[in-house]
Amino acid sequence: MPTGPTGEPHPLRVERVRLSPAAEELLTVLHRRHGPLMFHQSGGCCDGSSPMCYPRGEFRVGGVDLLLGVLALDTPFWISASQYAYWQHTHLTVDVVPGRGSGFSLEAPEGVRFLIRSRLFTDEEAERILAEPHPPSGADRDTGTYNIK
Repeated sequence: MPTGPTGEPHPLRVERVRLSPAAEELLTVLHRRHGPLMFHQSGGCCDGSSPMCYPRGEFRVGGVDLLLGVLALDTPFWISASQYAYWQHTHLTVDVVPGRGSGFSLEAPEGVRFLIRSRLFTDEEAERILAEPHPPSGADRDTGTYNIK
């Protein structure tokens, strides 16, 4: 279910991001090992355009980062404003594929990497999104970091 900036349900908001079953399974393993987690989707070359998974609190969310949703295990998914400009018309699914990325994402030692699969929003979803408030940003938080609880 789509959620707000502190994880509370927002049943009227369109879901913008979700996990594939394989990604949710891996996230559960990583959560057991590292504690609360977060995702950040930044722009850039190479693995900079892949979703990165970090222990929550080890990556500082910037004022222009946007919260797309809160995934399983209360895991926030942030995206940079520049990437949001490209992806705002699509639903994102975090998936897992074999291969090791070159970033600092927690899944790298597992021999897999997270990646984004996307689809365009339906006409109905796109219409509903127009009526929704803009996703919360890092600037909406007092410190610029995200605490889910």
